[in-house]
This record gives sequence, structure tokens and C-alpha cells, in this order.
Amino acid sequence: MIVLQTLSAQWNKQKAITCIMQIKVKFKEYQKYLLFPLALFYWGLVFLRNLFYKLNFFNVHKVDCKVLSIGNLTLGGTGKTPMVVFFAIYLNNLGKKVAILSRGYGRATKGMVLVSKGDGNILCRWQDCGDEPYMIANKLKEVPVLVDENRYRGGLYLTENFNPDIIIMDDGFQHRALHRDLDIVLIDGGDSISQHRLLPYGKLREPWSNIIRADAIIITKKRPSALIKRKIDETLLPQLYTKFIPTIRYPNSFSSKTDVDQNVFIISGLGNPSFFEKTVERLGYEICGIKNFPDHYHYEKRDLDKIQLLMKESGASQILTTEKDWVKLKVFKTGITFGIVDIDVKVQDKEALKEIIKPIC
Repeated sequence: MIVLQTLSAQWNKQKAITCIMQIKVKFKEYQKYLLFPLALFYWGLVFLRNLFYKLNFFNVHKVDCKVLSIGNLTLGGTGKTPMVVFFAIYLNNLGKKVAILSRGYGRATKGMVLVSKGDGNILCRWQDCGDEPYMIANKLKEVPVLVDENRYRGGLYLTENFNPDIIIMDDGFQHRALHRDLDIVLIDGGDSISQHRLLPYGKLREPWSNIIRADAIIITKKRPSALIKRKIDETLLPQLYTKFIPTIRYPNSFSSKTDVDQNVFIISGLGNPSFFEKTVERLGYEICGIKNFPDHYHYEKRDLDKIQLLMKESGASQILTTEKDWVKLKVFKTGITFGIVDIDVKVQDKEALKEIIKPIC
């Protein structure tokens, strides 16, 4: 009798799993039709907003310095933050005084928040300014960093209080209220054609044709596919290829990856976690387990407890994570060994870079 009950329970469980799988398949099949009303509404908003800017119904404001916008057409994961850091260092080495303006996505505050005056001191918590601006301020000690969803107001504050030669506007392509002297759009070389569809069917925040507003395109991470390369070439915009160079640092007693076991558990809250995973593999580590969180995730102590358990179960000896995630994880006291993957940018054609930045130099 017990055997029959066990077999019946197993059969019912298998039947339920099969039913759920069939529902998932059907949903995926009809998903494009179910999402069409939402897509139509979103497309309409994007079209009208850009039309109103084109017809000057929405004002575009100038500030008393040059503005460089680093943005993209797709949702997250193109490498905006490393490129912002790269341009800040590059322009500073050319003798330009730089300030950085960001929206501060995912922060707990509203309005204007000064992250750093450029004197080496961080003036707020990461929760008050967002993880990426906080990380940028930590990396660029001598650069003022400000967050404000009103980019014009933020730009005015930076020019009045810090007198920069150039403001770098992070994620600025869709934020058109502030005039920019150089508009750079980043394209992830790993993008597929299917991803270059408007939300919610793909990753595009606005139609690909709107890339004509840009002054230059920077391809990040890897060489694009032939189809994506053709789309980029058809824009006739200047192009620049970059390489993202990863290095590992250990914020505790370990000084290099040779000091610890190569079996790792990786965690991240990114727009494109797959690139991070491939980066770790290319560095020669053996990935024993992976835990991905939503982009800009706010970690809690219970998350660390669960991660520590998963790490032990996987057999890993340490955790690798990103700079952005470490900003939020380091506040927790644990006995876990963390390795931080830092990303540096290398430009392949320095002469092309010089040509691209002429409008702001």
C-alpha cells in the first residue's frame, strides 16, 4: 500500500511538472502577442518624446562648459561605467578638469546628491547616490561626482561650484534636456540581432534609427557579429573598438590569485552577468557555482548567509564579484574570502580616439 501511495505521489508530481512545462512553452509561443499592447504603448511614448525634442517643444539647456555624454541604446551591460572612468582619466591626462554627472540609478534618495568634491572624501553612503557613482568616486579621488535626475540642474551646480572644463554625463543618450558637445553611444559587441529589437521584445530603449543623434560609436567587450557590424557601418558614424582588461584584487590579506585556490563561486548583480562569467573563466578560474542577482541589487545579510552556504556546498574556496557589487557587500562582516574583478579599458586606435574627442578638446 505504501509503495502504491509513493508511486502515485511521484506520478502526480511528474504530471504537475509536465503541465508546468507545457504552460511555459505555450506562454513563450504567445508571448509576443500578449506583450503587444505594452510594446505599442512604450513605442508611442518614445516616439512622442523624441518628436517633441525635435520640434523644440521640450527645451535643451546649455551649461558653461563642454559636455561629453556616454550612453547606449540598450538596457544595461554595455560597459558605461568603465568607459566613464576611462574618459575621466584620459581627459585629465590631457590637462582637462573633469566632473562627472550621473542619475544615480537605484538610490534611495531623490534630487541632487554630491558624492565627492574631488578631494578624496566620499560624502554619502552608496544607498544615497547609487552603487555606480559611489564606485566611480572611489576610483577617481580627484574628480567631483554628482548625482541628479535633473541633468541640467546637476550640470549647473557642477559648473558653478567646480568650474570644470568638461562634464562627463553618465548614461546620457536618452536624457536630452542637457546639451552635449559630444554624444558617444556604446554597443556591446556580443549583442545579437534578436536583442536589437525595441522593448519588451528586445533590449533597445529606443529605435536603432535614433543612433543618428550620436557623434560616435564605441564597440565594447568583443568584436561584433557580421550582422551587427553591418548595422554599425551603415550609420556612417566614427567607430572605436575597445578591450576590457580584467584584473583581480583581494581586499583582505591575499595579494594575488596564486595565494588562494582557483575554485571559485561567483556572484553579481549586473545587466549582463554572462560577460562577467566568461571573464572569470578567461582568467583561469574554475567556476564551482554561480548566483546572479538583479542589476543594482541591494544585498542584505540573509543574502550573504545564503551565498556562504551555496559556496560551501559547491566546494569553492573563495568568491569572485565585481567592483560594483563589492561596494555593497563589503559592509557585511563575514569570514568569506572575496576577490574583486576590476576592469580597465584599452583603446585599440588612439588616433581615432583623438579625432573623436576634438569637439570637447
